[in-house]
Amino acid sequence: MDISKLRNLGISAHIDSGKTTLSERILYYTGRIHRMQEVHDGGAGGGATMDHMDLEKERGITITSAATTVAWNDATINLIDTPGHVDFTVEVERSLRVLDGAILVLCAVGGVQAQSLTIDRQMRRYHVPRLAFINKMDRTGADPQKVIEQLRAKLACDAVLVQLPLGKEANFEGVVDLITQRAVYFDGANGENVREEPIPAAMAEEARKARQHLLESLSMYSDELMELLLAEEPVPETMIYEVMRSAVRQLEFTPVFLGSAYKNKGVQLLLDAVVRLLPSPLDAPNTALTTKPPHEESQLHPDPGKPTVAMAFKIVEDPYGTLTFMRLYQGKFEKGGTYFNQRTGRKERFSRILRMHADQREDIEEAVAGDIVAVLGVDCASGDTYCSEYPYRTLQGMFVPEPVIRMAIAPAARDGADKLSKALHRFRREDPTLNVSTDEETGETIIAGMGELHLDIYIERIRREYKVQVEVGQPRVNYREAPMQKAEFNVKHRKQSGGSGQYAHIVGYMEPLSDEVQENFTFEEKVVGGRVPKEYIPSVEKGFRALLMKGPIAGYPVVKLAVTLTDGSYHDVDSSDLAFQICAQTTMRECFPRTRPAILEPVMKIEIECPAQFQGPVVGNLTSRRGIVHSTGMIGADCRIEGEVPLAETFGYSTDLRSMTQGQGVFSMEFARYKRLPKALEEEIVFERKKQLQLAGA
Repeated sequence: MDISKLRNLGISAHIDSGKTTLSERILYYTGRIHRMQEVHDGGAGGGATMDHMDLEKERGITITSAATTVAWNDATINLIDTPGHVDFTVEVERSLRVLDGAILVLCAVGGVQAQSLTIDRQMRRYHVPRLAFINKMDRTGADPQKVIEQLRAKLACDAVLVQLPLGKEANFEGVVDLITQRAVYFDGANGENVREEPIPAAMAEEARKARQHLLESLSMYSDELMELLLAEEPVPETMIYEVMRSAVRQLEFTPVFLGSAYKNKGVQLLLDAVVRLLPSPLDAPNTALTTKPPHEESQLHPDPGKPTVAMAFKIVEDPYGTLTFMRLYQGKFEKGGTYFNQRTGRKERFSRILRMHADQREDIEEAVAGDIVAVLGVDCASGDTYCSEYPYRTLQGMFVPEPVIRMAIAPAARDGADKLSKALHRFRREDPTLNVSTDEETGETIIAGMGELHLDIYIERIRREYKVQVEVGQPRVNYREAPMQKAEFNVKHRKQSGGSGQYAHIVGYMEPLSDEVQENFTFEEKVVGGRVPKEYIPSVEKGFRALLMKGPIAGYPVVKLAVTLTDGSYHDVDSSDLAFQICAQTTMRECFPRTRPAILEPVMKIEIECPAQFQGPVVGNLTSRRGIVHSTGMIGADCRIEGEVPLAETFGYSTDLRSMTQGQGVFSMEFARYKRLPKALEEEIVFERKKQLQLAGA
């Protein structure tokens, strides 16, 4: 395989922007499938190829990212279709971690929506260059110019149209390519025949102005192109593509393409642009750290002859065993070869290497740098690095967001306990955002995740795939405890009971951390003159950290706490690591309540779309849920409401919204921040929590 002709591509977007429909068209035009399926066909035998789970077909949503390999002209494209719901954001996160380029799909009517902003942050986090595709150009109210303005304002990217639409809304026929200056139509039952014509006379002037604007935007990235423009000389097509490719790869320029995946228009030109403009593994700079300290950064080269470096970015259990999806950055995999897990040092034999097509697979003998493949039967965790030698290199992991909602889960019948624990063990390995723990007081199994839909899907999968009927407790919110003011401490720990005693003494203060600091706990020592020996300082920090998971007020995790140790004393014989740990724990129990701690609750960013006539009731309902409306605007006949609402007030919201809007309202939510609870509610929560803990203790 020629690596320069390989593209690792992801398709990402807000819910219902048409990602999976676009993936389906790409599979059809590249000859991967011979009959297009629709997302909303649903049910047995229907549904899109990339949505291969029964739940995905029934609900018409993407839950897991699906990978496939297609060929376009003489290039090979590894394609990953990702979910749009924020509840499955880790699927987008881990896909973007291993991809070299992406298509950001936007709805021509909805424009830049809540999840588009999250995806933009993820793309920037992993330095993924992207093209934008404005889909659904055939919908009433389609306005590409408005979407361009939103891209510039909300995502702060230099977005410029590379095409103009031929016809509007229901009369959308094709596009004008501003680079080749041709009108392109898509004929045939499935738009498979691409026909080029001269630009219609009525659009000639508009196309000339749009092309000039495109060239002026690109001239900011090339002095040579700017000189040609100033001299009013024609700019060759090859130069336009070169400058655009360079600007896209520097994450500075976002070319915007138009089309309607559902009506089979514009997809082939988008595929041409993917091959022309997005980087191959050769162009994408990738670095790794040395496994042994000091962890120095080194450049990776997609050369099959060098030592192997690969990342396991996704784990899936299926009837035939554990499938581990891997991206090769350097070297190659050979069937039957042995490779080392850099985290554990364990050697693994890769007996089968597979190329995936959604849920179908083909065996291959070897995979080379730049490729994305699946390996069968490897025992590892998401984010592990595999190399041909140990110790060698470790790839930096991916960002995993904190879960915001939890609920208790238990088997309805006693004989289901084994199956349930097997299911939870599997899902936890597959999905890093799913947390499974046991409540120490009640002994209940607690699952925590990114939202109601996230946990609902897993509960449904346990029932279907493991045939276990489960009982689920009420969803519970992950509250936090945080200090509000500075408090000083001066605590001695003395214990004498025959033999050697225990002695530790620490002095210092606790205070709230500012919002700018990313950490939730910091520890600093300013002890002078060896009043507390250096070897005991880590024990003091360990003692404080031991109580962070269970705050003294209501047993919730403590956040935004800074502890500074300024003085203390020790005893030559009786002082020990344990004594200083116990002293720090006592300090935490006694001093933390003096910081006047408050309970914080997770607040969600919410975006609602509904017909304009229901705006009043929807806004009123949001306010009654302690929500704040930030902005409202019109999209055609629909109204878009953006705001914030506490997570505790959102349970069952989808049912309420449907009944308020006669089933026409939709909403999306994502975690925004932690905010202080109102005083009255705080007292209620603390009282309830203490009652729970007492019952559990009894």
